[in-house]
Amino acid sequence: MSKRRVIPIGPYHPLQEEPEFFKLIVEGEKVVDLEIEIGYNHRGIEKLSESKHWDQITFLVERICGICSTSHPFAYVLAVEDLLGINPPQRAHYIRMIVDELQRLHSHLLWLGLAGHFIGYNTVWMWAWKAREPILDLFELISGNRNHYAMMKIGGARRDIKQEDYPTIKKAIKDLYPTLKMFQKAVEDDPVIQKRTKGVGVLTKEDAISFGVLGPTARASGYDIDVRRDDTYALYDKIDWNVIVLQEGDIYAKLIVRVLEMFESCRIIEQCIDKMPRGDIEVEVRDITPGEGVGRVEAPRGEVFHYVRSDGTNRPVRHKVRAPSYMNVPSNLVTVPGYTISDAAITLAAVDPCYCCTERSAAFLKSGEKILAGEDLIKLSIAKTERLKREYGL
Repeated sequence: MSKRRVIPIGPYHPLQEEPEFFKLIVEGEKVVDLEIEIGYNHRGIEKLSESKHWDQITFLVERICGICSTSHPFAYVLAVEDLLGINPPQRAHYIRMIVDELQRLHSHLLWLGLAGHFIGYNTVWMWAWKAREPILDLFELISGNRNHYAMMKIGGARRDIKQEDYPTIKKAIKDLYPTLKMFQKAVEDDPVIQKRTKGVGVLTKEDAISFGVLGPTARASGYDIDVRRDDTYALYDKIDWNVIVLQEGDIYAKLIVRVLEMFESCRIIEQCIDKMPRGDIEVEVRDITPGEGVGRVEAPRGEVFHYVRSDGTNRPVRHKVRAPSYMNVPSNLVTVPGYTISDAAITLAAVDPCYCCTERSAAFLKSGEKILAGEDLIKLSIAKTERLKREYGL
């Protein structure tokens, strides 16, 4: 029997854009166990919300994630609208859906490129990121920015989509179809991709349900869930589209699900442009009454959940956020062991993890202790640096 050794991936590693720690327990080339440690990137978003005005929070939660930066403000405004019992105008719903599905295209193309890069297939990486550029151009056209679009507002949309821009949006989407078909054919026919992804990192339907995984990670394992259909919001129930579900549960299935979902996103955007009525893009909201509300959105990685509670003042007394990676990352405990070290990296990436979304912590204070502010942490850091300089004679 081979001697067991530990191979660390993280907390800082070229595979990961953000800090997270995976400890691979290996025997030779085979991974026999995995330990996951989170908590390296907590930013206190929920606590910060309690000190912000209701409208300011829309911009704060947009910074939870750079890639799905519409999902969090979308879920947040839905939660506040649930609290208030209001329904935005139809035009606002369609604007929200267009931005949401453009974000899904942006996110899935980014992940597809990174997946190619992780297995050494840099041609896929370059082609996928090239295809992503027209999507970012559309974001710039609609919102003025290529990331963090600030389109969501309590009661509707913050910006309108100009009617003269409809043809540009529809042409960009139409031009994307051939590229997506090329990616589909490349994935289905290429022997390198097949060897590296088929039968690797398998998550069974039973394990998917047990871990409560979400989004493409769940749907690739035959777990047929999608908030857009199951707890519909905006006007997704007025649009013709399909939930993509596969049964294999391996990395290949996760890849195919995301590629096919991009076709559905294109269909949704085209229908939203065709169906969008004229009219207002928001209802006026002056005061937030006491109460609580919940907002759920199907982000590119799965369900984003926001809960808010109001006491009638101009800021929430509680704001709870749950991002999909918080549910998806633990599933690596069953998908990584049993495969080789070289398979571990792509398996960890297959759930499309976002660690800055995932992080959270709880503070339990003893009598006399206080919560440290940012200035306090800077002072402690400077003091520690000076102490180390003295100790090492620097």
